Amino acid sequence: MSTNLKKGDRVTWETSQGKTEGQVVKKQTSDTKIKGHKVKASKADPQIIVESSKSGRRAAHRPQALDKR
Repeated sequence: MSTNLKKGDRVTWETSQGKTEGQVVKKQTSDTKIKGHKVKASKADPQIIVESSKSGRRAAHRPQALDKR
């Protein structure tokens, strides 16, 4: 689990298909939408936007759900 993540960091996370890896795109501190889904984020509860190395898709995760490589 990592909370000190910055743009470009390589990370892994668990999905229903198993472990996935990718790269941090940015730290999101305000509400946004990704793939039509609302992402709730704030300075007190940020989300990390990541891009999968395999699919190229973006997703939002809590910092605690990501492991820095």
